[in-house]
Amino acid sequence: KYIMEQITNTFTDIYKWIKEDYKSYPFRFIIELMAWSLSIGCSIAMALTVPNPPLAILYPIWITGCSLYAWAAYSRQSFGMLINYLLLVTIDFIGLFRIYSV
Repeated sequence: KYIMEQITNTFTDIYKWIKEDYKSYPFRFIIELMAWSLSIGCSIAMALTVPNPPLAILYPIWITGCSLYAWAAYSRQSFGMLINYLLLVTIDFIGLFRIYSV
């Protein structure tokens, strides 16, 4: 019984946190949701198309998603996440450039 209470409380707390996050900055919440959808979509596309994923299509989508996440991180004043997503944007741009320069 105690474990189920803890699980229920945890999910309730997460739900409250999500609602509060949305209320505090709805635009950012939607941007993060879009970035998450792009990230998951790319991961699914990659998993379904290995060993030859359509990187020329996926890289711009990843770059867009990471750019959205970078903006959200900046708006949250989260340096660690901002630098992470800026680095991912840079790495993905290099990959995209290499695709078109070969």
